[in-house]
Amino acid sequence: MPALTQVGQIAIDEAVKYTLDGAIERSAADSAARDSRHTPYERPLSVHAIGIDIGGTKIAGALVDEFGSIVREDRQPTSASQPAEIEDAVVEMIQRLSEGEDVVAAGIAAAGFVDAAQSTVYYAPNINWRNEPFREKLEARVDLPIVIENDANAAGWAEFRYGAGRLVSDMVILTIGTGVGGAIVSNDRLFRGGFGTGAEVGHMRVVPGGLPCGCGAHGCIEQYGSGRALQRMANVVADAGGIGQALADVRTRKGTLLGEDISTLIMAGDPGALEALRELGDWLGQACASLGVILDPQLFVFGGGVAQAGDLLLDPIRKGYLANLPARGFHPEPEFRIAELVNDAGVVGAADLARLHATQR
Repeated sequence: MPALTQVGQIAIDEAVKYTLDGAIERSAADSAARDSRHTPYERPLSVHAIGIDIGGTKIAGALVDEFGSIVREDRQPTSASQPAEIEDAVVEMIQRLSEGEDVVAAGIAAAGFVDAAQSTVYYAPNINWRNEPFREKLEARVDLPIVIENDANAAGWAEFRYGAGRLVSDMVILTIGTGVGGAIVSNDRLFRGGFGTGAEVGHMRVVPGGLPCGCGAHGCIEQYGSGRALQRMANVVADAGGIGQALADVRTRKGTLLGEDISTLIMAGDPGALEALRELGDWLGQACASLGVILDPQLFVFGGGVAQAGDLLLDPIRKGYLANLPARGFHPEPEFRIAELVNDAGVVGAADLARLHATQR
């Protein structure tokens, strides 16, 4: 039997989900909400959209089909200090990617606070945007509907639609990189909050009066569950000697402990590096327990560089979650998985959100 293509597998997965859902009687409101998440066989063919992900040093773009597959892609470096240059670069990229194609919309993902109308960027940490009417500016220059979205939301939506979350209706994703990003999907809908700035899970407080965070608060999970936190924890283990000797040796040789050094030791089974990872996982598990009692997700997904540790990270997260779960033994327990989409999640999610916006209004 020939191997299934990625598109075929997604179609089967979604068909299975909807078959199972069909066994449960839902209210009209619930049915209407689920209608927003089309299955492949319900969507018209070749509904292409453009997704663009604006980073601190580069802009990535792609033409994406209705199954989440990239048809064409583009990348170029840019200066985050020059908003006018970013606008020009985005317009030019949309024009290149749409040339000769039937495109219904374009979605733009960027770090920062985006309003509920998916139009204005209230604040961007890496770009000099303050109350920037970015959608209005772009729509004045390109003949396409535009959607602006937070980059973590866009990546999380892609994971929900086409990755680890494609068989659930409620999911939380945490991206463990330099900081902690995340997105929330509830009842098949991306959660943005009343003002559009919700789901900033990295700044959920886990330690009152704890370590200072770049956001201005203290004790955020970003200070205990991020790549930077892992480096700090690894240095503490190295200082103690014993199981931290390998970490200490690397630090002495290089003058510092880099994330890649810690990752190498983790994958080699070094006990000191694994101890630091277990501490990190325990904090993330505690945060997930707090999120779980409020959101009741079926699935927690973990992405970012630290998530490459796989089950070595998931195991302490599960333990930390269960140790802090109220009414353990009576409360349904979610699954914990590693993200399936990596580098392209931002552009795929931005394109899909723009497509849905354009085809449903």
